[in-house]
Amino acid sequence: MNTDSFALRHIGPRRSDLPEMLKTVGAESLEQLILETIPNEILLQKELTLDTAMSENEYLEHITELAAKNKVFKTYIGLGYHQSITPPVIQRNILENPGWYTAYTPYQAEIAQGRLEALLNFQTMVTDLTGMELANASLLDEATAAAEAMTLLFAVREREQKKNNASKFFVSEEILPQTLDLLKTRATPIGVELVVGNHEDFDFSSEFFGVILQYPGRTGRVHNFKDFIAKAKEAQIKVAVAADILSLVKLESPGHFGADVVVGTTQRFGIPLGYGGPHAAYFATKEEYKRSIPGRIIGVTKDTDGNRALRMALQTREQHIKRDKATSNICTAQVLLAVMAGMYAVYHGPKGLEHIASKVHNTAATLADALERLGFYQANDTYFDTIAIKTDATKIEYLSEGKEVNFYYPDNETVSISVNETTTLKDLNRIIQVFAEAFNKETLKVTELLTGNKIPKEVNRKTLFLQNEVFNTYHSETELMRYIKKLERKDLSLNHSMISLGSCTMKLNAAAEMLPLSDPQWGNMHPFVPVEQAEGYQQMLKKLENQLTEITGFAGTSLQPNSGAQGEYAGLMVIRAYHESRGEAHRNICLIPSSAHGTNPAS
Repeated sequence: MNTDSFALRHIGPRRSDLPEMLKTVGAESLEQLILETIPNEILLQKELTLDTAMSENEYLEHITELAAKNKVFKTYIGLGYHQSITPPVIQRNILENPGWYTAYTPYQAEIAQGRLEALLNFQTMVTDLTGMELANASLLDEATAAAEAMTLLFAVREREQKKNNASKFFVSEEILPQTLDLLKTRATPIGVELVVGNHEDFDFSSEFFGVILQYPGRTGRVHNFKDFIAKAKEAQIKVAVAADILSLVKLESPGHFGADVVVGTTQRFGIPLGYGGPHAAYFATKEEYKRSIPGRIIGVTKDTDGNRALRMALQTREQHIKRDKATSNICTAQVLLAVMAGMYAVYHGPKGLEHIASKVHNTAATLADALERLGFYQANDTYFDTIAIKTDATKIEYLSEGKEVNFYYPDNETVSISVNETTTLKDLNRIIQVFAEAFNKETLKVTELLTGNKIPKEVNRKTLFLQNEVFNTYHSETELMRYIKKLERKDLSLNHSMISLGSCTMKLNAAAEMLPLSDPQWGNMHPFVPVEQAEGYQQMLKKLENQLTEITGFAGTSLQPNSGAQGEYAGLMVIRAYHESRGEAHRNICLIPSSAHGTNPAS
């Protein structure tokens, strides 16, 4: 047996299996079987131009060489992505554990009780921190969740608003740029008109059905939205809030102020940056909108013996509802990452999260104080983790990259700095040194964190969170390891058994393919770093595009969508845009076979 062959170890069938299999189907060879089953008109007439396949060991050497081309600098760009610490107990026992990463989508509750409990923890964590009544088991990313919030609010408009075709959706100019891009993509086909502006100038006109706010804002400021949401309620305008989940430990929950939907990402809860994803988004709303919520909700019920049991209580998945009732084309969840984020909350508990959030806030306040003492002006009067220094940004940018530090530069006069869970005193002094050196000032050294509070007192969090027993029990590594193992034993995954179901899962990934996920050279890369710092990523992505283009026979490939359903949606949008570009916008009918996958009608 060729021990170097990846295919022999993983895909099969083995050469020794072929004669028996061919005899059963009545074919002389694999070639003959292919000729008999694939119509000649679509049969590939030439060999694919692809590189020779690597062995596992060659691949691991190759991926390590590529990783070395990524320059992982200390990065304070923020904009919805912040380096976090993955507790090793979670990395080893969930991310790197086939008992968790090979399990199939939990359709069969009786063989998925462990994962369903882990997802229930995730939902509880989200409802507690957002102050909402229910949350789903995660979505693809914050931008997708925001687009789904817009779609939900459009669907649940008041009867009068539907009659008067209220189709305007107000977007705060403080929204994250990637979220705005996706809102634009999703608004057009459903007939929603986006209006972007300053929420303080909003007139609450009856033409609007909904609003989305960012909390804290893109610039780092923390706004008090209490009065805004009250006025929106009076005008029957529903409000979605995109909120940083770690900040909600310190900030009062949007649900407390009357928000209708709260969305965001849980990446800060122990999930590697991974050049932008994947990460588990969250989506929380009110009980009255549960029939319009995207994705799935894990619910608690009783089994036939009266024992507590978990199930997928609500979902927009095509196997479970009428296709024409689908409210969203999102058919799944980021289960593995949602499980990790939920376990991060279980491990740290309310006191641990309070410590982390306070440390992040105090780090930002300490940095602001130090830079002000050096003579710089800090523009954010309120903030959680992001400060804005007014200075010659080009000088800072030139020097900081040489010192392997990345900041965000919204304009030539502003340097935005977002600190995170991993930022140390040593890092703070490195930042201070960059600013001092850029302007020939004498540097100063920070030796301890200040304990300030730059959050408006009206939005300081007063409501309790994570009071459930599960968040107050497993705070040592041994306790959490046993809890994770207890849940794992309740599940069926590939380390127990063959799973004869479809492939929209990670169950087919070999261990060698999973190893790079734990490599900081891949994991700690922020998506908005200058492109030359991500040479390894760029090379890998370009190679994958070229391989897919060769295999599919198309002219080019996009790697943008985060799931099959999103890819299908993106494809429809491309076809639609193509017709529009040729002056044929009237071509708006799409045929769907009755046998089509259930996400198709929703798309």
